[in-house]
Amino acid sequence: MPERVYNFSPGPATLPYEVLQQAAKDIVNFQDSGIGLIEISHRSKQFMAVIEEAEQLLRELMDIPANYKVLFLQGGASSQFFMIPMNLLGDGKKATYLNTGVWSKKAIKEANQFGQIEIAYSSEEAKFNRVPAPGEYVVADDSEYLYFVSNNTIYGTQFPEMPKSEKMLIADMSSDILSRKLDVSKFGLIFAGAQKNLGPAGVTLVIIREDLLERTPKNVPTMLSYKTHADNGSMFNTPPTFSIYIVAQVLKWLKAQGGVDGMEKINREKAEMLYNAIDSTDYYRGHAEPGSRSMMNVSFNLPTADLEKKFIAEAAAVGLDGLKGHRSIGGCRASIYNAFPREGVVKLVEFMKEFQAKNPA
Repeated sequence: MPERVYNFSPGPATLPYEVLQQAAKDIVNFQDSGIGLIEISHRSKQFMAVIEEAEQLLRELMDIPANYKVLFLQGGASSQFFMIPMNLLGDGKKATYLNTGVWSKKAIKEANQFGQIEIAYSSEEAKFNRVPAPGEYVVADDSEYLYFVSNNTIYGTQFPEMPKSEKMLIADMSSDILSRKLDVSKFGLIFAGAQKNLGPAGVTLVIIREDLLERTPKNVPTMLSYKTHADNGSMFNTPPTFSIYIVAQVLKWLKAQGGVDGMEKINREKAEMLYNAIDSTDYYRGHAEPGSRSMMNVSFNLPTADLEKKFIAEAAAVGLDGLKGHRSIGGCRASIYNAFPREGVVKLVEFMKEFQAKNPA
């Protein structure tokens, strides 16, 4: 096997190496059962223990109150763009959305099919280079909820503090869940695609307050009702067993790192190191305004597009992979999620200094 590279991909993203090693064994022979992990029945005692452990660890790490359900769903985070308004809005009802990037725009488009959507803030004209401060938007009195994306993978922005509102909060935390402490009780619903901070693609986590399960209109299809999955312990149909298993393994790894508190300290250190390298020179320019910078995704530019192309190619050649920016803004992007090792950031910062010295603008 070749030496592992540092994977800066925005998702599917890097996973803890020890998790991959354990999964490589279990996928062939799970717990000495003579059956591979992806072959066992989702109704078996072995897998039921896996999904129960995943939920228990998540509840412990996030301090999830007892009156919240934890669901492991399929369809990706994008399915939540329509499931949320389908379940929680109705004819004539209103919801407020904050438009801070591609994923909020997609959610707004879907939500418009199910109710009246009010966009209280948008940074689109500034190429989504910031998130709003608390006083920059107003949530309508008749809104059912305030929807926002806590971290934007493409533009490298993140809410430094979660929005506060008398209305119910609903958050897409696909790219920063478990990266910092938060109070789950302030939210009606939190969701996250696994493939950035939790595990591989294939499972989407939903944390929903129990009373909301009764709000689903009767005409919502069975598979698209949160109550269906809550009542069946995420076992209404065959769940993505392998993805859930990896989530459980990642959560065990995260607990060993000191939990969310320990992870937040590491994440802040990694991000500070990289932003310091960007700010120390005019050669590199961060896309996000300083007050809105993400700890998870660092988007930046070089003096020219040609230099960016060369930077990405030469970085990949020395084991720094996945640094190409999203097609909508170009440039470079370093995704440094929970499992991304500190030494990878150190190596990237060293490469940035060397590249600038060899390639003056």
